[in-house]
Amino acid sequence: MSRRLVAVLVAVPVVVLVGCGAVWYTLIRDTADPEADVDAITADGGGGDTGDGPASADGTWTVEPGDTVFVGYRVQEQFAGDTIQKTATGRTPAVEGTITVDGDRITAAGFTADLTGLESDQARRDSALLTRGLELATYPEASFELTSPVVLPSPPARGEDVEVTATGDLTLHGQTAPVEVALEGRWEGSTISVAGSAPIAFADFGVDAIDMAGFVRTDDHGTLELQLLLVPA
Repeated sequence: MSRRLVAVLVAVPVVVLVGCGAVWYTLIRDTADPEADVDAITADGGGGDTGDGPASADGTWTVEPGDTVFVGYRVQEQFAGDTIQKTATGRTPAVEGTITVDGDRITAAGFTADLTGLESDQARRDSALLTRGLELATYPEASFELTSPVVLPSPPARGEDVEVTATGDLTLHGQTAPVEVALEGRWEGSTISVAGSAPIAFADFGVDAIDMAGFVRTDDHGTLELQLLLVPA
């Protein structure tokens, strides 16, 4: 056997392995952010209950910017004729808004997010959303407005987790539709942490699923996710 043939026989599996590794790294490898979680929310300097803050959760609270505060999306992508599936996530920290607590009720809540700040692990995906799907160049903001009070099991107790569902109007892609957001919250004296998610059908907001020449396409639905830290207004 010639040296050239031996070299070819050795090189072929190496090339195949390298190619498979590249496909795994770019398409199959799971790079999705973890799901929204109230335990992942921290205030600057470590967060937690400092013993400060009002004696009750009553009053109006406003979003405090931070590294763990975001509004974002979670959606499934299909590659190579639907043979490969990958979860895509993108998040923006540019969130503003308030909630109002009165005893065992959240009587008002409204939030606005600058979606042009959405970032994922793929710059090409982020660029595509400017003109496809969410069309962020035309519709840069999303907002949520509570439409009925949220009834809590009891007035918030310091350090205790509460799970509720908030019903409201979501404005996305220039269209408004009702959504139900599953939330977990925790009052810790000086802060309120809130994490949650809501299923989103893109058709409800006039959003077209992305389909790029059969190479990659998205599902026609996804999940809105959020992590918020609130402080007294």
